Amino acid sequence: MMRKLFGTDGVRGVANLDPMTSETAMQLGRAAAHIFMRRAGRHQIVIGKDTRISGYMLESALMAGICSMGVDVLVVGPMPTPAIAFLTRSLRADAGVVISASHNPYQDNGIKFFSSDGFKLPDDVEARIEELIVSDEIRHLRPTADLIGKAYRIDDAEGRYIEFAKRSLPKDLDFQGIKLVVDCANGAAYKVAPTVLRELGATVEVIGNKPDGMNINAGCGAVHPELLQESVRRHHADIGIALDGDADRAVFVCEQGTVIDGDHVMAALGLDLQQHGLLAKQTLVGTVMSNFGLELSMAKAGIKLVRTPVGDRYLLERMLAEGYNFGGEQSGHFIFLDHNTTGDGLISALQILSLMKRAKKPLSELAKAMTAVPQVLVNIHVKRKPVLESIPEVDRAIQEHNRRLNGSGRVVIRYSGTEPLLRIMVEAEQSSVVKEVADDLARVVREHIG
Repeated sequence: MMRKLFGTDGVRGVANLDPMTSETAMQLGRAAAHIFMRRAGRHQIVIGKDTRISGYMLESALMAGICSMGVDVLVVGPMPTPAIAFLTRSLRADAGVVISASHNPYQDNGIKFFSSDGFKLPDDVEARIEELIVSDEIRHLRPTADLIGKAYRIDDAEGRYIEFAKRSLPKDLDFQGIKLVVDCANGAAYKVAPTVLRELGATVEVIGNKPDGMNINAGCGAVHPELLQESVRRHHADIGIALDGDADRAVFVCEQGTVIDGDHVMAALGLDLQQHGLLAKQTLVGTVMSNFGLELSMAKAGIKLVRTPVGDRYLLERMLAEGYNFGGEQSGHFIFLDHNTTGDGLISALQILSLMKRAKKPLSELAKAMTAVPQVLVNIHVKRKPVLESIPEVDRAIQEHNRRLNGSGRVVIRYSGTEPLLRIMVEAEQSSVVKEVADDLARVVREHIG
């Protein structure tokens, strides 16, 4: 069946326009409740959300749909996406739901699900939920009387997640002596993130912690770190931490006020895990967009870099399939499978702070764990999106340049999933070679696809 609702990270769109309507949310609730009724007795689904004004509407609709199937709802209010993954497991719920559009502006919203083990749903389960909605297969299922579901508010949800996050660190470690700024993006972590950091002894300045339903991600947070950079400099802080709207990723600013690319963060964390014998299979999982310099730096330390398509779900799939425990993206999605089942911005921040404290080094110094090689990105408008290997001239040019680079660089060419664009990325240790290769590939593509 052609998928119409679910994208790479749940269902997402402009709130109150199809598919992100209260009617669709109720149907998603009914279908998900049916899918996850897998054991005897009462069933429970956890619902959390970020701080968008449309969250009230969608939360109510989801609750109605779930309860109409005879399943109870555990409501936790504004909480990070990774907190819902944890709480789903902790509360022994059948599933978890997050109402959030992550780093998108407040006009958007989204709905994504976690199974009882705290992992995002595989494609076939999302397809089955869509099928139930489209087919009206469960229209006749209408429990009555005391079989209708109830809704409960979990008052200690914040405290549960705060303690869970702190348990990712050794008990004898604290952050006394570290001054930091945390930007909560006016999003889901506006309460829990400052609390965790203060309880661990850090001196904390907080920005982006006054959500009004419409200011989530607005000029702040991981997507807009400029405010954090200025605040780090003004307060003479040791580090800045920017979370996004649902706090599943973190962007870091060093003591000099410079944004540290996610590849450099991965390099530092990967080396630290390896040195302590904690890096599974001596392997780091990145994406096709991770800088070639990360691959070179890790190879020198005996660490293999495995690449996946862009998107944290692809990182997670590879990690689970092959037994790896750490991976991430340049954008700030870092997955520590030893600590949580999904990307967790707060736990990522705690791991970086822990490394700074133990190594007694500033973030700017730790970031030197890798040296980025020159990179050129070229976007070309295309009229169509044929398989690149089916165009001899394009395929031949790619092969020739890969042979020319001969392990000292790489070429990545891929279509945009949402725009009529072909993206060309070239990396090599010599900047003159990078530009020459990128220009030639762009010329060939324009001649035959553009």
